[in-house]
Amino acid sequence: MDYTLPLRAKAPDFELKATDGKNYRLSDFNVSRYLVVFFTCNHCPYVLGSDEITRQTALKYKPLGVDFVAINSNSANTYREDDYEHMVKRMQQYQFPWIYLHDETQEIAKKYGALRTPHFYVFDELRRMVYTGRGVDNPKDAKNAKVFDLDRALDELTSGKEISIKLTNPIGCNVKWEGMDPHWMPAEARDLA
Repeated sequence: MDYTLPLRAKAPDFELKATDGKNYRLSDFNVSRYLVVFFTCNHCPYVLGSDEITRQTALKYKPLGVDFVAINSNSANTYREDDYEHMVKRMQQYQFPWIYLHDETQEIAKKYGALRTPHFYVFDELRRMVYTGRGVDNPKDAKNAKVFDLDRALDELTSGKEISIKLTNPIGCNVKWEGMDPHWMPAEARDLA
């Protein structure tokens, strides 16, 4: 996929089932001043390596009106660990501070143009996208990260400043599309793995 949501685009709506058994729409987060929507999964080493730093970021900015919504769009037929049951177990085990949604049809990943796991989208009060890309420069081993792109964007957003770097290349596993070989990777991504 060579498309991702363009800057200033409105957040695409969704209606997806979460690990708590409830269905959520974008409008369910209207009380949130700012919203981070990110595409993630259960197995990717880039996700596993950065989940705790993402947790820290979510907790740090929650008092400033930022809420996080995670979406797993990976095909369970392509990668079994990414099924809904494993999502529920993962949330029970780790108690992440975000709603974890299942995009079983992959329709929402296509609307957002999700490229990797993790892939972050930051939306302002009007739900226009002001940042997209990576969370940190080394998500596979986030304790050694040196560049914190998501934190910088949220610092600037919550301070009323212009986002200085609006686009970065998401680093991670490719989204596991239905019917694809789970080990396939586009040529431009091979250098990132």
